[in-house]
Amino acid sequence: MPKPLTGKIALVTGASRGIGRAIAQALAADGALVAVHFGGNAQAADDTVAAIKTAGGEAFAVQADLAESNGPDQLIAALDAALIARTGANQFDILVNNAGIAPFGGLGGLDAAGFDRLTAINIRSVYFLTERAAPRLRDGGRVINLSSAVTRVGVPDALAYSASKGWVDSFTRSLASTLGGRAITVNAVAPGVIKTDMSEPMLTGGADPILARQALKRIGLPEDVAHLVRALAGPGGGWTTGQVIDVSGGSTIQY
Repeated sequence: MPKPLTGKIALVTGASRGIGRAIAQALAADGALVAVHFGGNAQAADDTVAAIKTAGGEAFAVQADLAESNGPDQLIAALDAALIARTGANQFDILVNNAGIAPFGGLGGLDAAGFDRLTAINIRSVYFLTERAAPRLRDGGRVINLSSAVTRVGVPDALAYSASKGWVDSFTRSLASTLGGRAITVNAVAPGVIKTDMSEPMLTGGADPILARQALKRIGLPEDVAHLVRALAGPGGGWTTGQVIDVSGGSTIQY
């Protein structure tokens, strides 16, 4: 039987490791040709592509520094060239805006350069990459943004990061209305603490404080997020749009 994403093409930003890598592997396992974006770690991106191909999928790597003002344009140019070489056209079907950074710090915890880098990657690149990608997305396509469970609670040590993900939530809802006429769905997934390099500082003292606030008593894995993304990307996700969907193991739902 054909896989649910056979014939589809996906771009996953920040896909060389962590959650992005798990998403790229999941979409490829469902039959999509996946563009694995990376910023600076070419070896990690090559490893992701190799893992996908070893599992029987199709993928290729594309590089762009999304902290730079022209990063989205660089990425789209690289994607256009790769897709035209492979398929003869630059259209694709699924955009996953996963790339992001999470510097820790409360009020006064970031200098101007750090704040500018955070907003450049977490906000500006998402907006302009989506703008550049929209004409290339086929009708009936998907946009899936990575938000965070921190938008639902106060996290003093992640003040700027939390605010940037709140922007993603608002952008998701507005973009769903913008692209709905083309049957393109737009949703966000909001992970809690997931075992990645990014969350390592939160886990250095042990997982007990985090698990105490979760209904499900384990730390999430990148694959937990990828399972939700693949559902939204597949045929069953065609009637869900404008939503921010929690994937946090039920964090902060209990006293």
